[in-house]
Amino acid sequence: MENLPHPDTIIDALSIDCVIFGFKDGRLDILLVKHGEGISAGKWALPGGWITYGESVDDAAKRLLNSLTGIRDIYLEQLKAFGDPNRYPSRRVVTVAYYALVNEENYALIPGFTASDAQWFSIHDLPPLIYDHDQILDYGYRQLKHKVRHEPIGFNLLPAKFTLLQLQELYEAILETKLDKSNFRRKLAKMKLLIDCKEKQKDVSHRAAELYKFDKRVYVTLRKNGMVFGL
Repeated sequence: MENLPHPDTIIDALSIDCVIFGFKDGRLDILLVKHGEGISAGKWALPGGWITYGESVDDAAKRLLNSLTGIRDIYLEQLKAFGDPNRYPSRRVVTVAYYALVNEENYALIPGFTASDAQWFSIHDLPPLIYDHDQILDYGYRQLKHKVRHEPIGFNLLPAKFTLLQLQELYEAILETKLDKSNFRRKLAKMKLLIDCKEKQKDVSHRAAELYKFDKRVYVTLRKNGMVFGL
């Protein structure tokens, strides 16, 4: 019987890269790590690395994200594979890209493994990225813009309880456009996706606004019926 590679042996032609979006203070961010070793040491990149023979690509994505940044227990959705023959400088490497939306305030970044640093950067003010990571990020951002117009996926970036203004600012940051306040709220009301918490903001310098939360049960029902968010 042919000897198989040890489960912990890396597949040096297959990697993972994660596009992690965050939102804070009305700004859409992207999570980057600085490589601490190897041919790209000192340079910024999307969190990622090599897959081993003993794990699935989904498990590899979760492991790498956690070991590089400290972020764990989030849902990662596969974007696509990137396989340009020249995307990696020394040999042929195909990478499988994933993306996720997270509320930055829920996670403390802890750089580790091969990363010397991990930081959130504004999507519009990024340092130079290694290899084809700018192309991977651009593809992920375009996918986010498309999905947010059809599904209320942006709720993952907000606190459990949020104001309508916070929700509108989130969508404006993602779509890079100003939305009409009354039209935006009318569409939300029609979808019946929000639950009024019967609470207001506390400890704010301005007039306290009503707080809402996302009704996941309604969302699941609407999706089964072919919901279109229509922003």
